[in-house]
Amino acid sequence: MSERNSQHEFPTDVSKMSVRELEREAAAIRAFLIDHVSETGGHLASNLGVVEITLGLHKLFRTPKDKIIWDVGHQCYVHKILTGRADRFDHLRQHGGISGFPKRCESEHDFYDTGHSSTSLSAALGMATARDLRGRDGEVIAVIGDGSMTGGPAFEALNNIAGKGTKVIIVLNDNGMSISRNIGGLSKHLGKLRTSAGYQQAKINVKKVIRKVPTVGPVMESAISSVKDRVKYAILSGGVLFEELGFTYLGPFNGNDMRSVLDGLTQAKHTSGPVVVHFITKKGKGYRPAEEDPNRFHGIGPFDKETGKTLSPSGVTYSSVFGETAVELAEEDPSVVAITAAMGDATGLTEFRKRFPKRLFDVGIAEAHGVIFAAGAALGGLKPIVAIYSSFLQRAYDEILEDVCLQNQHVVFAIDRAGIVGADGETHHGIFDLSYLSSMPNMVVYAPCDGPQLKEALRLAMQAEGPVAVRYPRGRAEQRSLAGQAFTGENIRVKDGAEGDILAVGTMLAPALEAAALLEKEGHSFGVVNVAKVHPFDPAACGEKGLIVTVEDNVLSGGFGDHVAAALPQREVLTLGWPDLFPEHGTTGELYREYGLDAAGIAASIRSRLERKA
Repeated sequence: MSERNSQHEFPTDVSKMSVRELEREAAAIRAFLIDHVSETGGHLASNLGVVEITLGLHKLFRTPKDKIIWDVGHQCYVHKILTGRADRFDHLRQHGGISGFPKRCESEHDFYDTGHSSTSLSAALGMATARDLRGRDGEVIAVIGDGSMTGGPAFEALNNIAGKGTKVIIVLNDNGMSISRNIGGLSKHLGKLRTSAGYQQAKINVKKVIRKVPTVGPVMESAISSVKDRVKYAILSGGVLFEELGFTYLGPFNGNDMRSVLDGLTQAKHTSGPVVVHFITKKGKGYRPAEEDPNRFHGIGPFDKETGKTLSPSGVTYSSVFGETAVELAEEDPSVVAITAAMGDATGLTEFRKRFPKRLFDVGIAEAHGVIFAAGAALGGLKPIVAIYSSFLQRAYDEILEDVCLQNQHVVFAIDRAGIVGADGETHHGIFDLSYLSSMPNMVVYAPCDGPQLKEALRLAMQAEGPVAVRYPRGRAEQRSLAGQAFTGENIRVKDGAEGDILAVGTMLAPALEAAALLEKEGHSFGVVNVAKVHPFDPAACGEKGLIVTVEDNVLSGGFGDHVAAALPQREVLTLGWPDLFPEHGTTGELYREYGLDAAGIAASIRSRLERKA
């Protein structure tokens, strides 16, 4: 494929290809994706499913004049191949390499930096409005999955687009999945549309026959339009949601058949006003392991492309510790329920779903709704655990504040992927939760340092009376870091020191201990405190004199260090964390080293402060 790309200048070549050539190109792209993602890891299943749609878009439209916005953006790999970045796929999602999401800094063909779902329609309307007001040409196309269509912003945008009547092309990539299988009314509605392919073919056949009738053919075709609409309403059983809103609805088309894709996109291109063109695709298309298990291949590490087995070492993860503990808590107390936002399996709730199917509530990609739902459930006497990734929980900030904290409701937030997450980069790093959660009245925030402490923190959280957040990182959970010291709700002194203390938040305990050991070799003596209870902060955790050093996997602004400095204005405090920027993608180890949050970096910062004092 790399040699093939060197012979073509995409996307210009795509516009000249025949259907047969495009089909061959689709097969070559799939082989290319499997080869490269098996080595680097990435979002494979979603990209295999949109190969034909992406080829069709680049054949019929001309970027950058025409603008394609990819909702979430993890399905943009084929787009990147077709816009001159195939030769950079050896370093996909690696430090210094190309991102796994659209990035305007990478290419003029990327128009919107995405990473969270349900935003493309609003962005598309904004771009289309700017186009019209400035008297410019060009189409604006939003490619959105059926999972993203369950998000509130998508519904709001649909209503606004239809009300304005602005020409926006919505490409609905319908594979029946987000990360976990989709739920909800819209998903059921689209399911009905998927089964109506026979209607679409019948409509085409009737048109062909009527047009052949001499003289009266066109008149007859026009005369039966009202009958056709009634038939459509009947066959789709009310499946004309988009047309009722004011869109022209086209489809459903086979999104993995090149001719059908070109047919649907051509119709959309020549339709005036807002239009939805609906494609049915198969997630993981063309690679059997991904077709059979699209959930696992949604986002996967390096794997053996022959067998589909992952190459990363197996082990206990923080997500699995959470899932096991949630099951235990539910067994002990029938009022315990779990709530997630289209990520039940990803957050570790697979077994909970099997054991307690009536007590797991997947609200779809609707984090704000999920948090309000949890507040209502708590008011009704249940004990809800809300399991959501840190970066996605940001979408429910107001609801956490107003619906949970203001009412002081006992909702437990299990915040997965807190801190730096690695290859997914800026849009997925969970480095803001300590700042916004610690500013909320009534909220208690725990940050366990390892797997056993996560289990202890969750049990403490369930015994509380108000809102509690338990944040933990992605990846393998270390075994007991604190020999024989259980977490009972207060921070733990691990080591004494004469020159000050390092207050290590959560999993920063390990590098903090190592940094203290490095300094000890140089003749410095620093204590180390395991900060598992971040908020409210107890100043008694600190020694009475010397330098206080705070280390957190969170932004410095508004973080734990700021709270410590405010609580102890008479003490000298050195705060270490992520600076005021969006860290790029890379392994966690690379990013910790680059930003001075590994053991050597922590020791260097302390050494530098001591030298300045001297």
